[in-house]
Amino acid sequence: MLRVCVIGMGPIGNIHSRAYADCPEAELVGVCDILEDRAKAGGEKFNVPYFLDAEEMLEKLKPDLCSVATGGFEYSSDHYLPTMQALKSGCHVLGEKPISNDLELALEMVETAEKLGLCYAIDLNHRFTPAARQAKQWQNDGRIGDLLFCNMALWIGKTMPLDSIYYQLKALNPHSVDIMRYFMGDVDEVQCYAMTAPNRVDEGTKIYSTTSVNMKFKNGAVGHLTSSYDIVRGHPMERCEVAGINGRVVFEDMWRQATLYPAETYLKEQYTNPVFGGFRDFDDTFFDRIHSFVRDINAGVKPEHIDGKARDGLEASRVIHAAIESIKCGGKPVKVENVTK
Repeated sequence: MLRVCVIGMGPIGNIHSRAYADCPEAELVGVCDILEDRAKAGGEKFNVPYFLDAEEMLEKLKPDLCSVATGGFEYSSDHYLPTMQALKSGCHVLGEKPISNDLELALEMVETAEKLGLCYAIDLNHRFTPAARQAKQWQNDGRIGDLLFCNMALWIGKTMPLDSIYYQLKALNPHSVDIMRYFMGDVDEVQCYAMTAPNRVDEGTKIYSTTSVNMKFKNGAVGHLTSSYDIVRGHPMERCEVAGINGRVVFEDMWRQATLYPAETYLKEQYTNPVFGGFRDFDDTFFDRIHSFVRDINAGVKPEHIDGKARDGLEASRVIHAAIESIKCGGKPVKVENVTK
């Protein structure tokens, strides 16, 4: 059984902690936050020791696995230090997305884990569902065939002041891009247009809140991503269409259902998610993703074969940074592999 700690006890860190407490193959042994009220509340809630310093917790408890659910500027700047501390202490790490909005730091984190032979993954939880696995199985069985295009959309409502004008792109779209890469492979080139919604006139809330990204994949297929912070989440909050010469797969929310439309017939096939874990909610995706990582580690899966590994998170962020570069140069196409910062 893996001994697990969680660093960062905000709302997401609490979900991680619940998922570990619910996991038969892991034992939550400690939590940490730089804010004492959060750390103490987490320790009392989960009946484990709490700490205000990650290095102290790592030294005293010596966990096998650590979740890094910290925040910071653009909801990623605080990931680097605790991730490096955990890796250097010998821990496997599951980090929150985005891996880091400093691509050089993100690369250092990934390469450190690879050098140490440790499993390092990112909570790209939108594809950790039975529905996503069914869609991937259809693809693996040849039911989609040679890829043609992918249309992806993801939207939630966030109207509060945010850290930067690119916050929506950086914080929301690691999920979107990861889904697209999951089915379509690496992205070669992107072209991005962005707008600020009319209700975001105040400087404190002004961001690029709705964006449109054209993509060319390295396999020759094409794609499109629309994302927005301007629509109330509601049901659904996400849609993905993957098309090939043999058929199309469509998601309405990654955890709810997947539908296959075979090219050779008008009959469709559909998977609908049953009640999972006693409830049917977006939190299911966190439980699935976290439990999957624990199972992979216990099964001895090699770091390079971990599902949703940190390098996937890095490459998703690289695509997003390429989209930002496209915005800055007036919507011109940008080669993803050329973006390093």
